[in-house]
Amino acid sequence: MREHLDLTDRRLVKQLSQDAQPGINRLAEVLAISVPTVRSRLRNLLDRNLLKIVGLLNLTERPELISAIVGINAQGRGRARELAQRISELPFVNSASVVTGRFDIIVDVTVAGDVADLYRVTSELIPGAGEPGEVVRSETFVVMASCNKWVSLPEGCWSDDRKEPA
Repeated sequence: MREHLDLTDRRLVKQLSQDAQPGINRLAEVLAISVPTVRSRLRNLLDRNLLKIVGLLNLTERPELISAIVGINAQGRGRARELAQRISELPFVNSASVVTGRFDIIVDVTVAGDVADLYRVTSELIPGAGEPGEVVRSETFVVMASCNKWVSLPEGCWSDDRKEPA
């Protein structure tokens, strides 16, 4: 069973969600708790994989990034979560979630400026993450405009091996 965060941890996470730049001393001051308490609680949240501190890009301001949502129908025989886990580890995939509704899994994808990468993700990588016939069909929704969508770059975007445009 998942445990709930206590009030102090929730306040710490909320503060970091709004701005992760302040140091431990500033967080302690804002939260009115001691520096060792902030340090200990932050380390605990990170160690338990409950919190991840990352830089996010405003997708609305990045025209070279293409965002898409992919709905997957799976023939997983109760193994949708395992398939979602394998999909979540693919290049260009931000997340994969088991959902209710007409799809079994929803995949959030970000590619860097090339629809060929999006096509490869949807036609090769995602179907290849499952056993043969496990991914029955998919439907891709390319995001035309978004509001307040901040993303971390998944593996594959802006790779060092790609040439930068001049």
